[in-house]
Amino acid sequence: MSDEQMAVALISDVFHDRDPAARLEGRLREAKSRGAELAVLPEIPMNPWSPSTQTPRDDDAERPGGPRERMQADAARTVGIGLVGGVIRVDPSTGRRFNTALVFSAAGEVQGTFSKCHLPEEPGFWETSHYGAGLDVSPVFDQFAMSFGVQICSDINRPQGCHLLGAMGAEFVVAPRATERATLDRWKIVFRANALTSAMYVLSVNRPDAEDGVLIGGPSIAVAPDATVLLESTETVSIVRMSRHAVRKARVDYPGYLPVRADLYAKAWADVAAGGKRK
Repeated sequence: MSDEQMAVALISDVFHDRDPAARLEGRLREAKSRGAELAVLPEIPMNPWSPSTQTPRDDDAERPGGPRERMQADAARTVGIGLVGGVIRVDPSTGRRFNTALVFSAAGEVQGTFSKCHLPEEPGFWETSHYGAGLDVSPVFDQFAMSFGVQICSDINRPQGCHLLGAMGAEFVVAPRATERATLDRWKIVFRANALTSAMYVLSVNRPDAEDGVLIGGPSIAVAPDATVLLESTETVSIVRMSRHAVRKARVDYPGYLPVRADLYAKAWADVAAGGKRK
């Protein structure tokens, strides 16, 4: 595709049993054969859905360069496709665990990471029992035809992350998730609102099936910068084709052309962070 367009594969599958390395490579080969430059996996795709219980396990997590990371790197390099995957990563300096997205180049090299910042703690999603909240906003990844940032599942429900990425120049955001079918309508509202108000594409891929009594499932979704739903699919591999022109148009149309006013909100958020209230 030209540098004005990009195809992304949303792969609704997880890879923790049944010969995961071979299955992952097979899914990536299908994605590349259908024209994708980048493939996106669901939330913590190399693990069972461990937050179904409040009991963490040591072998759910790994240090940088661990076996799950290497499996994803090897698959991306072998197939020659970019990949957004993830692990529960242990910080070697502190021992803290984070739900971390990993962005790999087509050569299998880690281009950067992002750790989930907004963690639920409720039945089926006991996430603060398993890992801590991320400490940094997503970088903008510009190694591909179009630039993007990452928000993991619940992060998308705090729209300032998407707004910040749009203001930083991201043309789309990917949102790996693990959500229940019954909540789909609420998520669609959020995806569409974030796309419209951030003037960028929003792409999200879900874990495919119920796990350990948690009713996870539901479609992959892609929303255009004008809030049009481009794709809503339960296919294992779904291809989204995006155009830079649509992003440019959204940023000169309403509401995209409105000023970001970063200085205004930075002052107000600084007061909130300090525990005060603006008068």
